[in-house]
Amino acid sequence: MSNVTVEATTMLPILKKKLAFLSGGKDRRSGLILTIPLSSDQTSMEELSATLDYLLSIPSEKCKARGFTVIVDGRKSQWNIVKTVVLMLQNVIPAEVSLVCVVKPDEFWDKKVTHFCFWKEKDRLGFEVILVSANKLTRYIEPCQLTDDFGGSLDYDHNDWLNKRLVFEKFTKESTSLLDELSIINDSDKNSAVDKEKSADCALLPSFDPETVLQTGHELLSELQQRRFNGSEGGGGGQGGPAWCPMEEELLAQPQVMKLLDSLREQYTRYQELCRQRNKRTQLDEIHAKVMQVVTWLQGPGSELLKTQQAIGDSMRAAQALQQKHEEIESQHSEWFAVYVELNQQIAALLSAGEEEEVVELKALQQQLSDVCYQQAAQLEGRQNVLQAAQGFHSTTQELSQLLDGLLGMLCADVAPADGASIQQNLKLLEEKLQTVEAGLASLRQKGALLMEQMCTQPSWPLEETETPPGEQQDNVQHIQAVMEEMQLRKQRCEDMVDVRRLKMLQMVQLFKCEEDALQAVEWLGELLDALLKTHVRLGDDSQETRTMLDKHRKFVDVAQSTYDYGRQLLQATVVLCQSLRCTTRSSGDTLPRLNRVWKQFSVSAEERQQRLELALNFHTAAERVLQQECVDPDSLDEVDSSGKTLLDRLTMPVIFPDGTEQFFGSPSDTAAAAEGVRERLLLVEERRLQLQEMRLHNDDDEEEEVRMGQEARLDVIGEELSEKEDQDEEEEEEAGQQHEDLERATQDC
Repeated sequence: MSNVTVEATTMLPILKKKLAFLSGGKDRRSGLILTIPLSSDQTSMEELSATLDYLLSIPSEKCKARGFTVIVDGRKSQWNIVKTVVLMLQNVIPAEVSLVCVVKPDEFWDKKVTHFCFWKEKDRLGFEVILVSANKLTRYIEPCQLTDDFGGSLDYDHNDWLNKRLVFEKFTKESTSLLDELSIINDSDKNSAVDKEKSADCALLPSFDPETVLQTGHELLSELQQRRFNGSEGGGGGQGGPAWCPMEEELLAQPQVMKLLDSLREQYTRYQELCRQRNKRTQLDEIHAKVMQVVTWLQGPGSELLKTQQAIGDSMRAAQALQQKHEEIESQHSEWFAVYVELNQQIAALLSAGEEEEVVELKALQQQLSDVCYQQAAQLEGRQNVLQAAQGFHSTTQELSQLLDGLLGMLCADVAPADGASIQQNLKLLEEKLQTVEAGLASLRQKGALLMEQMCTQPSWPLEETETPPGEQQDNVQHIQAVMEEMQLRKQRCEDMVDVRRLKMLQMVQLFKCEEDALQAVEWLGELLDALLKTHVRLGDDSQETRTMLDKHRKFVDVAQSTYDYGRQLLQATVVLCQSLRCTTRSSGDTLPRLNRVWKQFSVSAEERQQRLELALNFHTAAERVLQQECVDPDSLDEVDSSGKTLLDRLTMPVIFPDGTEQFFGSPSDTAAAAEGVRERLLLVEERRLQLQEMRLHNDDDEEEEVRMGQEARLDVIGEELSEKEDQDEEEEEEAGQQHEDLERATQDC
């Protein structure tokens, strides 16, 4: 950081006007962004020039070498003023300017004039000037490097920056003056033979108190290290936004403050050594006074600070605040411990050359100082261990709480997965989250036990009439136990909900499985129907083969029936699961109609197939019977012929489904092959018929001769019968006449 030739106090009224400022943002070349917010009021060019001179004296030469990007905010100003400012930059910082972005207002100036002016003076200016609206400024500069005036996210508090700047310059001025005085005093003593008491009383009194300056420097350094210099206390990092840290690297004053503090401590140490060398007795008195000062502070304010810090906080933020407070206490102790180390070294040096009385006194002082410092260091270490354990406990509590919240959110969300695989994935994720929660709870118990152990093993305060009341420590223990019990209860509630969700997910897996299996049953039934219509065409070459095919067909139908029943059962199970899950939006959809439609088509096709096989069986049985018998009734032949034709006609008919659609068995060639077998059997039957007809014609000639001879024999028989008939008639007439006579005789007798 370059030396500031002009102090902020001399031009404080001008700097308060915020005519220009370095926000801390950088362009894409890592160059600093200089902002000149022009207002509607008339801007004093002399004040603006003085402000720019002051601001440009802050960065280092290395930082300046990267160039500046100047943002001239002309939205509230006139074009003539903007032009004057741009031309003024040529005289103030021509070499350092890389780019000038003039932010134009919504109602733009005369485009012809502005364009002509900038184009005309571009070469003479030595840097590029662009006109850009505020919302398009991000084309050249990242939004995180722009303030909110230009739509960026970079925070900037001009008053806070100015206050910190004043503090820094005040410290720099005082520390530099003090360093010069101490350097003169220390250097002049080497070649000086002035009276010791005079030197001690007059020459060794600097203008500023070194302790005060050092304390101021430490406070300023602490602020710089916490990024409060050149930035606001709220930052942006504390609100979730990007941390605002202007002037980082080249602009941070921390290195210069540290250098001044180091130099100041070095010169001050030499100054103290010089004072001790002036007068040994005075040195011993000073040592004694400082020892007592250290002991008094450690046993007094230092111990009181530690005694008041017994809490462990109820959250991570509270624990961090306690840690920060403890670090401040440690920082205060570190200064006294540094004095202790310095005093111890001085006492050791004096012991080697001191007299017996001085040695006894110095050893007593040394022992007293060492005892108090070690005891206080042990208390600091014990408190630090407790705070670290508390932060670990609260951090684990916070992480476990977030895990439980995430698990609870997952459990409270509705489960609407697309398929069983996603349910399995969700179930696996749920189990993993539950295992993570269990591991987090185990870690919380472990860290809680460690924290209580650290609290119990803290070193006690020596030389106290009464011990510190354990009420706060007991409250801490109760708080730790309450937190662990609360986490255990939350975890148990989540486990119960996980059990319910697990059961629901398993039921949903079963639901999806039933739906998938039901669809598979429909596909299987469709495949069976397809196989029935395409491949089940043959009717067998004889009755035995046909009977075998008929048995196989019945088994085939039984398989289809089982498949259909299985699909129905799955769909019924789906309905039950939906009712159990209260899943009113899900149903079997078109699966049941599809299953019933395919089953009806299969039933019609199977019935037709069975009838054809039965016709074929009857046909082959009758045909085989007439072909094997020697004497065949013509009616049997006609019956076989009729059944064969009926079967052939049946083969040409399609299967008519319930919805009116038609489907043929197999391909035309398969049907023709089946019909060919029937026709061949019919041809054999027809040949049998012809054979029987020939045999019948041959037998007819023999029958005619037999008939003729039979007729002659029959005529003879008939003649004989007629003769016998005539004789019998005569005998009957004679008997009738005799009976008539007997009747008349009997009548007469009466």
